[in-house]
Amino acid sequence: MRPLHIALAALVAAVWGVNFVVIELGLAHFPPLLFSALRFLVAALPAVLLVGRPTVAWKWIIAVGLVLGVAKFGLLFIGMDRGMPAGLSSLVLQVQAVFTALFAALALGERPGRTRVLGMAVALAGIGVAAVDEGAGGPVLAFVLVVAAAACWGVSNVLTRKAAPPDSLNFMVWVSTVPVLPLLGLSLLLEGWDRDAEALSSLDWSGVGIIVYVAWITTVFGFGAWGFLLRHHPASSVAPFTLLVPVFGMSSAALFLGESISPLRWCAAALLVGGVALTSLARPRRAPVQQRPEAEEALV
Repeated sequence: MRPLHIALAALVAAVWGVNFVVIELGLAHFPPLLFSALRFLVAALPAVLLVGRPTVAWKWIIAVGLVLGVAKFGLLFIGMDRGMPAGLSSLVLQVQAVFTALFAALALGERPGRTRVLGMAVALAGIGVAAVDEGAGGPVLAFVLVVAAAACWGVSNVLTRKAAPPDSLNFMVWVSTVPVLPLLGLSLLLEGWDRDAEALSSLDWSGVGIIVYVAWITTVFGFGAWGFLLRHHPASSVAPFTLLVPVFGMSSAALFLGESISPLRWCAAALLVGGVALTSLARPRRAPVQQRPEAEEALV
């Protein structure tokens, strides 16, 4: 990769890592489901005018929109709202690579080789260490919700492989249109009209900036730049940069939110990042027909 493209890949990883800190700040302004709905609303509505018509069937857009947008992001935002630290969330969410490999073996017939199985075992050991660390000083339910979000992300990755979108940015923008109404409905049902109305009526410039970051910087810029890199370089060259996301996530959470990183958490980070690297970069015994699965696996 050219130095400029390496810098762009690192910038995208940094944007996605810092995103967890921004989400944490946003949860002080908005209820979690409303916040998630606003993210997709602001990301999707202007962007659909720029990307053109969908390039895949609507059944795939709706399926990924519900699993990724409603389930994955809903669970992640609720988990963080209930006390899951931003830095740890950025780390634990990477176990999606293990869930993706498991679901791909079941749905796509991919048989994981020894290296990938080893990577899955190492990553799961990292989740176990992280669970012990969080269980000693944090809410276990919040941790479980983020792990469930990672599982939903794994399902959406497999659906995306089946859809095989030729234009990843076009696909992601149209996927972002799907969760808006379901998330708004769930927010009204579970969080209440009064809480939503209070959050919207008290919206200030910091709240606007948070929404713009998670919608346009993280989603539109991040995914657009990632798609550009995948069009110019092999996925095997681009995908490893996603391993920097929890590095930026944990370091920015420590810097801006004052989150401490315990020895157990460092151990969990080493196991998870190493295991995800082995799981993501090892080839399955039967490669999938679709191309570039890493594009969707990188989204946060």
